[in-house]
Amino acid sequence: MQRRSFIAAAAVLSSALAALPAQAQTKWDLPSPYPAFNFHSENIAQFAKDVESATGGQLRITPHPGASLFKGPEIKRALQGGQVQAGEFLLVGHQNEWPLFGADGLPFLATSYEQAQQLYQAQKPLLEKKLGEQGMVLLYAVPWPPQGLFSKKPIESAAELKGMKMRAYSPATSRIAELVGAQPVTIQEAELSQALATGAVETLMTSGSTGTDKKLYESMKYYYDVQAWLPKNIVVANARAFKGLDAAAQEAVKKAAAAAEERGWARSKEVTQQSLDKLKQEGMQVLEPSAQLKADLAKVGETMQAEWLKSAGADGQTLLDAYKKGQ
Repeated sequence: MQRRSFIAAAAVLSSALAALPAQAQTKWDLPSPYPAFNFHSENIAQFAKDVESATGGQLRITPHPGASLFKGPEIKRALQGGQVQAGEFLLVGHQNEWPLFGADGLPFLATSYEQAQQLYQAQKPLLEKKLGEQGMVLLYAVPWPPQGLFSKKPIESAAELKGMKMRAYSPATSRIAELVGAQPVTIQEAELSQALATGAVETLMTSGSTGTDKKLYESMKYYYDVQAWLPKNIVVANARAFKGLDAAAQEAVKKAAAAAEERGWARSKEVTQQSLDKLKQEGMQVLEPSAQLKADLAKVGETMQAEWLKSAGADGQTLLDAYKKGQ
């Protein structure tokens, strides 16, 4: 009789436990265009570990570096469509969609980390509002090192870029090529090595970090440290996926994102010098631009800022005013 009662009680308890909501693990995918050894990708990997640790394994984020899940230009759309829960993309790559996405790609507007941070703080509230309207939540942003000019031949003035095949990866870089009379060739980061190997690119503006990642010293001989701009990558979450987390998990993601942003900016500064040292070690000539080249590129910057402001309208003016006020 006692045995029968015990079995019945166990059955009741088992049924009650089964009725309780399970603490199921939530899984997110986070695609990125950059190789796993790039400092942005390493930062994402640490961010994912921090989130998993802080949530006790309740939220697991799987990074997919190297454009292995989606190509760079496809990631934002995949996020908006809910195909992935989080992702990283280059902000300036979407300037045609909304001019303010390209603010940090304007040549010679913000040319140091201090100025880049001031620009980000001016841009951030407008950026969060726009991403919110598009069904996304900004988690964090990290800049690339300052952009320089790589070339197969010496460049003393913008006139010498005329007719050269110049790699473009955003509307701004395409416009730079047009203004100096070069031939813009759209090549995303994941396809750059092949383009260099086949001679599809003769010159490009990118960071020293990308230069070392892609071993540009094997095909290019000259690097001019023009410090043109510091474009940012942003890591965002699909708003529905983020709101589907409980309050504790949301807070854990926010804290991990804040840490990733601080860590990423510091690491970007370190990578700047390390990259230039690496280029020199591999035999590349790392040079200061001539006075003529600096003056020519400054004119390009002035033209592009005026064009951008015309298309950006009131929001663009609000951003520039806030940026200048913060200086």
